[in-house]
Amino acid sequence: MNSPIGVFDSGVGGLTVAREIMRQLPNEDLVYFGDTARVPYGSKSKKTVLKYSRQIVRFLMTKNVKAIVAACNTASALALDEIAQEIDIPIIGVVKPGARMAVETTDLGNVGVIGTASTIKSGIYNDYIRELNPEITVVSKACPLFVPLVEEGLLEDRVTDDIVSRYLQEMKEYHVDVLVLGCTHYPLIRNTIKRFMGETVHLVNPAFETAKSLKELLSEQQMLNMNKHRPEHQYYVSDGVESFISFADTVLPCHVTDTQVIDIESY
Repeated sequence: MNSPIGVFDSGVGGLTVAREIMRQLPNEDLVYFGDTARVPYGSKSKKTVLKYSRQIVRFLMTKNVKAIVAACNTASALALDEIAQEIDIPIIGVVKPGARMAVETTDLGNVGVIGTASTIKSGIYNDYIRELNPEITVVSKACPLFVPLVEEGLLEDRVTDDIVSRYLQEMKEYHVDVLVLGCTHYPLIRNTIKRFMGETVHLVNPAFETAKSLKELLSEQQMLNMNKHRPEHQYYVSDGVESFISFADTVLPCHVTDTQVIDIESY
């Protein structure tokens, strides 16, 4: 099936998911939308996140996508279930694949989850993890400053080291052996988080697990693009083309040449 896959995020963090999809599904075309004018979603209400997500899904549907990935933990937590009932193509988020891997990986039964304020407040990772294994202890922590640090490009910086240690000290005290990076921006500061948490703590990257789940889903539904070709990827944002392209070039395996601004409020 040659139609593209739609991927959306509140901004640029979802590019980590797009990167994993490109690696694991190299024949697939992508349509990526980053809501850069309205980022961040993590501090917004469920009503607002649902409204924004619906607008983006309507836009992606105009591109004839065959499946949609909500490459945003906040949208996955607050909007995914309702939108899934409203559209007739598959839509998956980043929460369930990450939660599943956390359960499979922990030895001690102590799992840490970090994310935006909305994702943590929703309790969605806790619910999924405990659904899979009620014996697991889940420690959650909102880390709201991680997103602006990433978006400012401070991936390897002393200020990032300081904020990571301030946020994650209690994770060490709870002796978590698995830490879920519950925001798509967070894998971009993975090295700093790993350095602080230590080698014995396994970091779960939901972006990687989501791409794996997408591949399984498309395969099961016989929707994989079997044509060997150079994939075509389209990029759209709601604002800030230059900064988006600059950031994308640090994340993606391919150079982003053309990005268009969309009036997403009109959808």
